[in-house]
Amino acid sequence: MQQSSEVQYPPLPLIQTWVWMMTESNTPEIQQKGQSNLISSFGSLAKANEYLVKQLSK
Repeated sequence: MQQSSEVQYPPLPLIQTWVWMMTESNTPEIQQKGQSNLISSFGSLAKANEYLVKQLSK
């Protein structure tokens, strides 16, 4: 059993895919799905962005 106080987020490539879906897709349904996935994983787009910036600056 894993004991960790750190929140477990999806793998970075998956998160980047959701961001791509939301920002680059020309299909509204795909844009919405990317946004929905990010919000369900992080609680808000702001928290998702904060996490991405932190991960990509490592």
